[in-house]
Amino acid sequence: MRKVPLRLLTFTCLAFLFSCQKDNVVPTIPPKVTTGIFVLNQGLYGANNTTLTYYDFGSQKPTTDYFKNINGFGLGDTGSDLIIYGGKLYIVVNNSGYVAVANGLTATFLDTISFKNAGVNRGPENIIAAAGKVFVSSTDGTVAVIDTGTLNIQKFITVGTNPAQMAVSGNHLYVSNTGGISASYDSTVSVIDLNSLTETSKIRVGINPGSIAADGSNYIYVSCTGNYGSIGPSLVKVNLSTNQVTKSVDSAVGTIRYYNNTLITTGGYLGKAIVGILNPVDLSAVRSSFIMDGTQIQNPYGLDIDPSNGDVYVGDAKDYVSSGLVFCFDKTGNRKFSFSVSPGISPIKTVLIAQ
Repeated sequence: MRKVPLRLLTFTCLAFLFSCQKDNVVPTIPPKVTTGIFVLNQGLYGANNTTLTYYDFGSQKPTTDYFKNINGFGLGDTGSDLIIYGGKLYIVVNNSGYVAVANGLTATFLDTISFKNAGVNRGPENIIAAAGKVFVSSTDGTVAVIDTGTLNIQKFITVGTNPAQMAVSGNHLYVSNTGGISASYDSTVSVIDLNSLTETSKIRVGINPGSIAADGSNYIYVSCTGNYGSIGPSLVKVNLSTNQVTKSVDSAVGTIRYYNNTLITTGGYLGKAIVGILNPVDLSAVRSSFIMDGTQIQNPYGLDIDPSNGDVYVGDAKDYVSSGLVFCFDKTGNRKFSFSVSPGISPIKTVLIAQ
């Protein structure tokens, strides 16, 4: 009996599952990728409408639904994170239960990495790369280690409850364990040794830790959401020499990014819809808002920084059902450009395309 090659079968299944709108449609010819950014638009949960937008720096024009235009089928349901590493684009699609892998320059589909365990979705959430590996946190309490050559999952590392965002400092990976969808919230950050690929310890930081950032100077910063009631949100600073919290402030912070001795943040669930700028030494506000030119953002959702020049990209989710916008600000807080990701909804992640 003739066997169907595994990757051909994967491609065929993906096309079947996520190409409900393909019948007799002549695909738009997308522009060739040169220099620019990819934006992952999360879409609505259960609506199977995750999209990828390409914005070209030269033409200053966005191309919407770029992945589908290139491949003839869509990405799936509820995209949650995105990286480019080793020339490959890794797209975490949470509710579909897989990571889609594509060419990092063309977005041409290469393969999918399943996160189904005996048919049950592990719930892949966030992704990061380090030491030649790609790591994916899942709400089932694991971090997957992906071999970037074979695209196979090398192992699952058990961490805390409902792990989410991750950061790398030195030879360690730090994973925030939220407990956000369990019966009780977690309050720890797992420490994974990148050489042994094992969890070596946990750092107690605060209730419901979420976004996490490393400064390259042996500190990490963690936003803790609290329990939405008796325990309020906080922002903590951890000294990695001792794995102890050295500073904690009452602050409703959503996403944290570090650049050039500053912390850029989005407002949290109790905070205002602002983009903030904080001093990493004492976690105090540098000024009331990072944005200096009066640009109004309805709902800052995605937040990313170009490390080469300090440009800050903010995804505006608006009301989470309308098409979103992406704003680019220079490091002083003045807008450089903005564009719509229509029909994309909730732009959550921006990555620079490396030529």
